[in-house]
Amino acid sequence: MAGGGRGPRPTRARLAFSFGEFQTSMAHSAKEREDLIRRYEEGPDRIGAALAKVPAEALKWRPAPEKWSAHEVICHCADAETNAASRIRYLVCEENPVILGYDQARWAKRLDYHALPLEPALDTVRAVRRHTAGLLRRMPSEWWSLAGRHTESGSFSAERWLEVYAEHLEKHARQIERNIEAWRAEETKPGKG
Repeated sequence: MAGGGRGPRPTRARLAFSFGEFQTSMAHSAKEREDLIRRYEEGPDRIGAALAKVPAEALKWRPAPEKWSAHEVICHCADAETNAASRIRYLVCEENPVILGYDQARWAKRLDYHALPLEPALDTVRAVRRHTAGLLRRMPSEWWSLAGRHTESGSFSAERWLEVYAEHLEKHARQIERNIEAWRAEETKPGKG
């Protein structure tokens, strides 16, 4: 799903997509945190499986002019996961860090995601997640409450980071799956083919 543009403050809907309802999280139990970390680790396999189902001719197909193709989703995930890896490090290493928001739709257009190769983007997602998962598993419990200020959503803790990114690739895998369904529906319309 493409994000909004720069200019007026982000809408609640945009923030809800990017960060869920932006509220302070309740502390998770060790079991809940472990489940979130496991989901975080499994994310690359989930999005890779969704991508593997996309026919080659549908990779750059968009369900609507401002919606992303499967190719663009993967390139977004590479950029988003790279940003996420930095964010968790700022949260646990810096004093009161400012977590910078960014306009994901602008990145997709400005960086021309369709012109970028797909495999390195997917490899980036896998490598960044693998590297960051090691950090998450070593973090002492007191680090999970460390927080900074997100420029779009306010207070943002390490625990909230985990909630957001545990489901980030899951959301985008579902987005790719919806794209495939929409593409197939479009291809089977009378007059096509």
